[in-house]
Amino acid sequence: MGRIKSFKDLELWKKGIELVREVYKLTEKFPAHELYGLVSQMRRSAVSIPSNVAEGFRRRHSKEFKQFLNMTMGSLAELETQLIIANDLSYLKKEDQECVSELIDHVSRMAANLLKKL
Repeated sequence: MGRIKSFKDLELWKKGIELVREVYKLTEKFPAHELYGLVSQMRRSAVSIPSNVAEGFRRRHSKEFKQFLNMTMGSLAELETQLIIANDLSYLKKEDQECVSELIDHVSRMAANLLKKL
């Protein structure tokens, strides 16, 4: 494994980008009246995940990086909650919710493991 020179080299950041793509695809199917409600909230939560990883990495201090990884964990919990709400409102199929929930869980475990290493 090569040395990590950029946040773009972090597997956590890459998985976060994948999660963003999935959330955008998923929310395209939501009702139009949710565009400025749940769709916007879910997309912002998803985008903040890799964004916080990138910003924390660029801070160059492990204490600050930990702080941003904790914010990442918060955004993951927020997104998972919004996903449950979307499912309760019948905006998505159960299998779509499960697929994205699994990805959220995977990214959460990656972030938690990175936090332990810092």
